[in-house]
Amino acid sequence: MSAPAVEPGGRLADRFRLEDRVSESGGATLWKAIDEVLARPVCVLTLDPDFERVSEVVTAARRASRLTDPRLTQVFDAAEENGQAYVVSEWVTGETLTDMVSSGPMAPERAAALVAEAAEAVAHAHESGLAHLCLTPDRLIWTAGSTVKLLGLAVDASLSDIESDNAAREDAQGLGRLLYTALTGHWPGDEDVDLPQAPLDDGKICTPRQVTAGVPGFLDAITCRALLQEPRRGLPALATPAAVAEALAEVPRPAPVPVSATPPAVSLRSEAPVDTEPPRQNHTTAHQRPPMGGMPRRSGSMAGRAMITIVVVLVIVAVGIGAWTLGQTLGKRQSPAVATSSPAQAPQPKITTVRPASANGFDPLSTDHSEHPEWAHLAIDGKPSTEWHTDKYNSAELGGLKKGVGLIVELGKSTPVADVVVSLGDTPGSSIELRIGDSADLGALKTAAKQENVSGTVTLTPDKATSGRYVLIWFTRLPAFEGKFRGTIYDVVVHSPGSA
Repeated sequence: MSAPAVEPGGRLADRFRLEDRVSESGGATLWKAIDEVLARPVCVLTLDPDFERVSEVVTAARRASRLTDPRLTQVFDAAEENGQAYVVSEWVTGETLTDMVSSGPMAPERAAALVAEAAEAVAHAHESGLAHLCLTPDRLIWTAGSTVKLLGLAVDASLSDIESDNAAREDAQGLGRLLYTALTGHWPGDEDVDLPQAPLDDGKICTPRQVTAGVPGFLDAITCRALLQEPRRGLPALATPAAVAEALAEVPRPAPVPVSATPPAVSLRSEAPVDTEPPRQNHTTAHQRPPMGGMPRRSGSMAGRAMITIVVVLVIVAVGIGAWTLGQTLGKRQSPAVATSSPAQAPQPKITTVRPASANGFDPLSTDHSEHPEWAHLAIDGKPSTEWHTDKYNSAELGGLKKGVGLIVELGKSTPVADVVVSLGDTPGSSIELRIGDSADLGALKTAAKQENVSGTVTLTPDKATSGRYVLIWFTRLPAFEGKFRGTIYDVVVHSPGSA
């Protein structure tokens, strides 16, 4: 028997009619087809007879068909017969992650919720011994029915002949890439996708907070723990999809789109047979059911009006009594004791934010007395996603080369300093001092406050009133970074007390 025609109008298994060729590559062709038995659209993957991995793809599809997680594409059929191999799966419509970030990154909470759903689905697949290994933005979809759908489990890897000695770690990193893409609109992988590549800093992928302002620190840390497979905030790397799902478990999930009051058009992605009879309107819920006996009784209406009248009268009486009581109370408050409006309390000073004139990396031992001056302005630009950082050192004590290094901020003139808020990296271990003075010389900058073993946002408050033209954030100990040690400052905000 000859193989069935693989062309528009051809039929497979006497029920799947091929309609439109969606894509074609390397002997594999993707089709939109119609299941003529259930009258629904389906996705059909056909493989050329000389395709090298026919058996592997069909076997992977059959294993994937046993999974029931609704967030994974449902496989309906997979066969190799009469010289023709094919896989029939659910037809999904909606927006891919690539579509969703084409005009910019997603809101952090929605990005995290989207990937959390995908992580749980992949974790369930791993429990059954299946991996994805090809997690790219076009495989994650927010469907027309407001649900998450992940395409290509097991099948994509078989098509591309991709294997891994540590599939759990590979899929955890893949989920980290998806989360990074959702948070930044950039792709941190090697695959060719229709998105800009993630920017690099010293040859390493920038973190989400370095790329996009407003990314919460905990999401930045989760992304790096999965994508970069390194510890953050004292927590270990996320080496499995289950670990990624657990880290994102507290994120609120996307709410489904409310059901329209009018019957919606039939969706092409519906897994149920298409109904030929329009849905019946439930008049009991759409309109209030009238009382038995036909017309409503007028006696009920009269009783309601009488009740409303009584309530109005009672309200008027209550208001009158309240007004009389208030007048009596105010009449008694004429004694001098009431007029004591705390004259001893002085006006509270108004705290203002000082706009720095400039910033510079500060290293008094170097020939130019600076360290990475080209990035210093990024710590005072008001964007928490940009940063200045020190060099990398071989030990937390700056390799024993110097007593400290830091970022010096010039305020333009001598200014009273109420406090300085510094946003550091997420890794604990920084010891910093706040030094203030009217000269950019280290000896003229007096220590006003200090904190040890800190990370994240730190507020440095001088013990006494202090003024100066220069504010120095001085690292005396550095946190770990990529096997060495480096200090990082995302943002510096100087507050000054002013007159009320």
